[in-house]
Amino acid sequence: MTSLLVGAGFGAVTSLANGIALGFADLESRAYTTSGWTLAEIMSVLLDSGWAWAGLGVAVGWLVTRAEDRRPVALAQGAAAGALALLAAVAAYSIVDVIRSGASSPWYESEPLVWWVAAIVLGVPLGAIGACARRPGAVGLLARLTVPVGAAVQMVVLPPGKNEVIRDIGQAVVWTAAAATVCFVMIRFLLVERRPRPATAAKSP
Repeated sequence: MTSLLVGAGFGAVTSLANGIALGFADLESRAYTTSGWTLAEIMSVLLDSGWAWAGLGVAVGWLVTRAEDRRPVALAQGAAAGALALLAAVAAYSIVDVIRSGASSPWYESEPLVWWVAAIVLGVPLGAIGACARRPGAVGLLARLTVPVGAAVQMVVLPPGKNEVIRDIGQAVVWTAAAATVCFVMIRFLLVERRPRPATAAKSP
């Protein structure tokens, strides 16, 4: 239930952000098209990025997994939660889009089939990564670094926005947040997880 609620909330908010951004956009202005931007458009670009949707799957996998649970079933639980969250997000996004636009077509037909398939195919490994983020050691560290590193890379491979101004703002926001997250994760790993444990007292003969 948690994964469905979180996913649906994310999808609905993303669709609303896109609608608000479109409402502020002056598409008939050449100046706006080439250099204009609004805060709503920046939020829309960030929420509707691939890294943010991937982060949803990872976050939900982390959320439904207990820190002390190392069983394979916990990994499966996180994987299932990631897929369910992304499916719920696509569904909520579609429903809100249909309501906003007043379209007559069914909400489940408003999004291409590829997004429904991707929600399952990508949601499973992303949820599993989120479950692994609870674990100590190198596995947990790599899992916790997946989203910030992936977000930073996407800003290079697929820059956001329709013009250079939005691209620069989006890249600056994401790179700053990614760098801060990576630093926090690494410092916590070095100070907490790599902290030497006190030696056990020698047993008396």
